[in-house]
Amino acid sequence: MASLSVNGIHAYYGRIHALHGISVAVEEGEIVSLIGANGAGKSTTLKTISGFLRPRPGTILLNGEPIHGLPPHEITRRGVCLVPEGRRIFARMTVLDNLEMGAFTRTNRQEIQEDLDRVCRLFPRLNERLTQVAGTLSGGEQQMLAIGRGLMARPKILLLDEPSMGLAPVLVELIFETIQAINAQGVTILLVEQNALMALQIARRGYVLETGRIVMTDQAERLRENDQVRKSYLGEL
Repeated sequence: MASLSVNGIHAYYGRIHALHGISVAVEEGEIVSLIGANGAGKSTTLKTISGFLRPRPGTILLNGEPIHGLPPHEITRRGVCLVPEGRRIFARMTVLDNLEMGAFTRTNRQEIQEDLDRVCRLFPRLNERLTQVAGTLSGGEQQMLAIGRGLMARPKILLLDEPSMGLAPVLVELIFETIQAINAQGVTILLVEQNALMALQIARRGYVLETGRIVMTDQAERLRENDQVRKSYLGEL
């Protein structure tokens, strides 16, 4: 049984039919990547999984239990956490306040402190800036904060939406190394990423989306070698 099973979901923005029967499976401990052009439906898939959009129709199962139709905070409580595109940090709050907001569904203060210590070890730059106003951080530091805030929910599955967007190449490498480190600590990851080459280098499997439909799925290594994928998404002719 897949840890996360998305089965034939359709999603709409008003009358706009954004997803057409998307099915995705993520096994425990995997990194799975969704790749595709802008507007393909990648972010919409993550929003639907995390409860911000309701599938109409379709089902979403977490360890065999349905979570579609639950509000976002309840889905987070059950172990699925979205790190949204564009970071969406609380710019006027401190770094520490942002991290503590990530634990809003939890009550065990000792476990929250343990996870705060873990995030600070994972992101030493954040540890140095706990009292700094989050909006004054660099773009890379804000992305670290967004991921750290997501980890404070103690997720079983982390949904990452475009974590490298707008970052310098050296920071992109750092973010992807960190994603691998998070996965090595036991967190399953579903990754949406425009940088398809980097995404497929760290993922085990991948799905290719086009206009709200999955058109290809395979092991990440095979997708990297696929001529159509190389031409359309890896910038090779």
